[in-house]
Amino acid sequence: MPVAVVRAETFYLPAPPQPPDLWAGVPAAERVWRWYEARMGRRVVPPAGQVDSTYWARINQNRWVGDCVCGSAQVVSPTDPRYACTECGWGWATLVFPPDPAAVEAALADLPPRLRNWWNDLDPNNPGGVA
Repeated sequence: MPVAVVRAETFYLPAPPQPPDLWAGVPAAERVWRWYEARMGRRVVPPAGQVDSTYWARINQNRWVGDCVCGSAQVVSPTDPRYACTECGWGWATLVFPPDPAAVEAALADLPPRLRNWWNDLDPNNPGGVA
């Protein structure tokens, strides 16, 4: 069975001894805030509002990733196409995923996980894109 592409809901999990399903009701884009808070050992609060920014989701070494303009990045998920940076605090931005994320993941399935990389052709940061 191939290794699945990592998404936020399978990456950001509570640390033991907490049960792995403790955050099951937390939307995928908000799990990073719980995870970050637990590891930093201090309270962090997600931004309250939406910003007029759009980020492009990509697959980097078998993980769906969203990159912030500040240089930070985090694992994201097509099940919750939002992004808010835990580093600079930039508010909730829209994430653009391909129309069929599962098809993109399937197209990469035969590659070793470390070689699974994908960029949207329209992403201006795509090194081989047409934008």
